[in-house]
Amino acid sequence: MQYWNDQTTEKSWDILQQIKGKFKFILIGGWAVYLWTKTAKSKDIDIIIDFNTLSKLKQEYQVNKNTNLKKYEIKIDNIDIDIYLKFFSELTIPAQDIQTTEIEGFETPKIEELIILKQGAELDRRKSEKGEKDRIDIFSLLFNCSIDFKRYLKILKQSNLTNYFTNLTSLIRSSNPTTQSKYLSLTPREFKLKKQELLDRLRKIR
Repeated sequence: MQYWNDQTTEKSWDILQQIKGKFKFILIGGWAVYLWTKTAKSKDIDIIIDFNTLSKLKQEYQVNKNTNLKKYEIKIDNIDIDIYLKFFSELTIPAQDIQTTEIEGFETPKIEELIILKQGAELDRRKSEKGEKDRIDIFSLLFNCSIDFKRYLKILKQSNLTNYFTNLTSLIRSSNPTTQSKYLSLTPREFKLKKQELLDRLRKIR
């Protein structure tokens, strides 16, 4: 089951494919989660670029600077593209420090970095509709990917984000299998079992 309607996500995916062929970027956000998990698709597009790519984007699109949020923005056919700049934007982990891997031709953060970025987004917009989608994305990563929690914790310590470990545990504990399982192709019982397995794993890490 998709969180956003199919028409919107397909339009967003088409635009993402278009810019992939023209510009170099690191794909983050919901579409990066989708590449890792093949669960809920995304509506917005979130990318990290360098100054050289920013100059190229400005030659082809109307690029707006959001000074308050330290990012750039493009709107194409009502699809928002949020652009984070290395050595300028303020992400949960500095954009230039994110380690990446390639999936289906896209450069994406490694799984541990992606979870941390998603946690940061969820904390910023916890009470909004996008915050709910962030939580679904986090569970999608936790349930469908092989995560090195020791590496995850190491990154948190290096970034002075050790409270994120507690936050992740609390997020798992407070999750609602009945409402969130439907977006992950799981029954509530399957969700509950995976939830307990995760809590048991995390208990052993620290």
